[in-house]
Amino acid sequence: MIHSILMIGQSNMAGRGKLGEVEPINNPKIKVMRNGRWQPMFYPVNPDRPWAGHSLAESFADEYSKAHPDVEVGLIPCADGGTPITMWAEGSILFDHAVFMTKLAKRTSEVAAIIWHQGEGDCRRGDYPLYEERLTAFIKAFRRAAEVEDIPFIIGGLGDFLIRRDDYELENYTHINDAMKGAAAKLAGVAFVSAEGLESNPDNLHFSSASLRELGVRYYRAFEPLEATLSADEKDSCGERSTMERL
Repeated sequence: MIHSILMIGQSNMAGRGKLGEVEPINNPKIKVMRNGRWQPMFYPVNPDRPWAGHSLAESFADEYSKAHPDVEVGLIPCADGGTPITMWAEGSILFDHAVFMTKLAKRTSEVAAIIWHQGEGDCRRGDYPLYEERLTAFIKAFRRAAEVEDIPFIIGGLGDFLIRRDDYELENYTHINDAMKGAAAKLAGVAFVSAEGLESNPDNLHFSSASLRELGVRYYRAFEPLEATLSADEKDSCGERSTMERL
């Protein structure tokens, strides 16, 4: 049995951690979907660009594997660098591609989690006020289209290091983080993960390899209570629909 994890968002989900800066995770139970088939994990996991590197999904999958020793863990890489949330809207190419890959993965695995990191591309003054609305609409539409209404959805905050970048609009990252927290509070089965204290590469835009390792662990810690709630709902002797379905 394979439990799969969908990776969506922009470059910090795809991963820009420098290869060689941390020890690779050599867990034979972690797989990556390639051409619709599960292959042993390789680096970079999400090669959206020639400069892709380590991703937070690696440590998330490793933590999942430790907690679920009887299954293999499959990563479904669908993140794409530099993409604002409008490029993930329902009916877009990225949206449809992620839906297709999720349904394809469901033929050979059980989808266990959706992990999302995105928002740097929406720090512009005309975009960040709309982010909570757009993110909420995206999550609802994606769950419906991919038929994963009950799957935990984890979203990660932007790093404080963005304030050090020579781009005055990135100072609006705090508004994006607030919008993510708002969406997570409104939607059942959605959790927000703070990036507080994490460091970047020299570009002050992408998380360093070590910080991505930590961020992946934080994602898993946020996932655990949602998984426990889902398991409890599935065992509900009253036969009621789960919390996520009722929302």
